[in-house]
Amino acid sequence: MPGSIRRSALSGAVIATLIFVGSALLDGTFGIAVMLAACLALVAGAVLSRSGAPVVAIRQETERRERHSVAESLLANIPDPVILVDRRIVVLEANAAARALLPGLKLRHPLSFALRSPDVLDGIEQVLQTGAPLKTNYVTRVPTERVFEVQIGALPMPDTAGGDRPNVVLFLRDLTESRRLETMRADFVANASHELRTPLASLSGFIETLQGPARDDERAREQFLDIMRAQAQRMTRLIEDLLSLSRIEQREHVPPTQLVDLRRIARQLVDERVPLAAERGIALTLQVPDQPLPVLGDRDELMRVVENLVENALKYGGGGGLVQVSLAREEGLDTRPAQIVLAVRDEGPGIAPEHIPRLTERFYRVDTASSRRQGGTGLGLAIVKHVLNRHRGRLVIESEPGRGTTMRVVLPEHRPGGTADLQSLNPAHPPLTFP
Repeated sequence: MPGSIRRSALSGAVIATLIFVGSALLDGTFGIAVMLAACLALVAGAVLSRSGAPVVAIRQETERRERHSVAESLLANIPDPVILVDRRIVVLEANAAARALLPGLKLRHPLSFALRSPDVLDGIEQVLQTGAPLKTNYVTRVPTERVFEVQIGALPMPDTAGGDRPNVVLFLRDLTESRRLETMRADFVANASHELRTPLASLSGFIETLQGPARDDERAREQFLDIMRAQAQRMTRLIEDLLSLSRIEQREHVPPTQLVDLRRIARQLVDERVPLAAERGIALTLQVPDQPLPVLGDRDELMRVVENLVENALKYGGGGGLVQVSLAREEGLDTRPAQIVLAVRDEGPGIAPEHIPRLTERFYRVDTASSRRQGGTGLGLAIVKHVLNRHRGRLVIESEPGRGTTMRVVLPEHRPGGTADLQSLNPAHPPLTFP
């Protein structure tokens, strides 16, 4: 087409020039002006014959580059990995997320060099043959296990010959978190059912015994009633902890706005637990600074945090005869705010390193039998973790077998600007004053 445009422009100029010169000769008016006009006509024809096609080609090339730039921008801003391969399964394009997932991925190299998954590669071959999209899974094992759903679809691309060449696009969706949540829900239901089944079975058995052989045995009746009361209390604690954990999780995304003094909370809890520690032969001590330690928080939830940590230390770490509760203020690094650190230390048997990462999981226990004897539900540290998530804090566990355990709660310090600031933080309550 461009060649025909050039030829028609040039032949038109030549024909017009010949006609113009011929008429001038017949009329006898041929001169310098006629020669100049003929030359100008020829030059114009030559220019048109040369410039018409490049203008069209430049415009087409510009549009192609613009479309390619837009496609690259869209591909780069897709957060999930996307890979485009041709019919030879050679990589044509890949976004940043795909390169981060597959470090060995390179353009114009076979996809199998970076992604060694028979299911995915066979799926690409099937899509190339049938043209129908399909889904499969891709699992990575290193450095950690991750699960992806791979959507494979045909993507026809225009060929230079005017036809279409079949390419394939791969879209990888990360299912790791959703699979983990599904597993956690299944484990939660199984564990909760198991925790409730044991006391319910005990209650049913004792009731049948009291209604049958022990109907008139007063001594057995008193003994069984005590056991039944303990089992009922165990179920009550479990249900209360489950409800408490559910409420905390529902509000976990809402940061608290009430200003509380963590020092007062620690003093109140330690004073309440001193008689229990004395019964167990444990010395419970408290070390706090003289100045207030203000944080933005929910008082009841923070009370629950300190209560769970102190009771765990008394139940499982009191073998050393000493439990220390301390509060301190630590200066933040650079421009970070100061932190309030609550530490609960015991001198008990300690915890093996393999158990520490799982201590905040629901129903996880280092020693299941000992926990049940102590009346534990396996939810205490899970509640602590979710409360601290809401308060933008964290829990640090330090322990070695035979050297005791230290639980550290780290919370950001809050320094109000004055009484007006306190009222604006919680207008429904009067401002707090610290002694």
